[in-house]
Amino acid sequence: MAKFERNWAGGSPEEVPVIYTYFDVTWEGPVLDASDKPTREVKGKSLPYPSVWAPIRLTTDRSADQSGRINFEIWNKDVPRTAQNFTQLCTGEHGFGYKGSKFHRVIPQFMLQGGDFTRGNGTGGRCIEGEKFPDENFKYKHEGPGYLSMANAGPNTNGSQFFITTIKTNWLDGKHVVFGKVRDNESLRIVKAIEATGSSSGKIAYPKPPTIVDSGRSPN
Repeated sequence: MAKFERNWAGGSPEEVPVIYTYFDVTWEGPVLDASDKPTREVKGKSLPYPSVWAPIRLTTDRSADQSGRINFEIWNKDVPRTAQNFTQLCTGEHGFGYKGSKFHRVIPQFMLQGGDFTRGNGTGGRCIEGEKFPDENFKYKHEGPGYLSMANAGPNTNGSQFFITTIKTNWLDGKHVVFGKVRDNESLRIVKAIEATGSSSGKIAYPKPPTIVDSGRSPN
């Protein structure tokens, strides 16, 4: 069984109030303009045009995926169990984790959901000590874009799935454990770009879903 109380400085969770982690992500989808709005230009390797844009002739760069890094601050002091679970899945130190997994559900003006590294469709995933662990606390709220929260299937069903908000989602307060936040403006721009790959149903609108090609812990 994994030990949640360990941290990266070798002491108790309270001695390290914040942990910094990251996702390196690639995706196919609209290029953002200077105001972070999606354009009709689509960049990615896949050849077919997305069906949702079928009536429109698009400029598509097939030479390379879009890519970027999302930096997080994880609130280890206040939600240590949830923070350690996420961090250790970022590093993959137990032999499994987020690297290579996809954002399987993206709803514009709501959130990006990922973390199902076993099935990839929202029905799988696991925590570092088994299948599920209970809700730790609801100290933090979904106050705006960029908040990092645990996805679940009801009370006390946390595993590895998470979501990143793209708006304030206060109706989720008290139901999902918020444990971190996107750290900087460039990371929020990446979140916005990935948001543009989604649809109202949550299905990714482009052939290549956003993929976490690497993940880990940052030194600061």
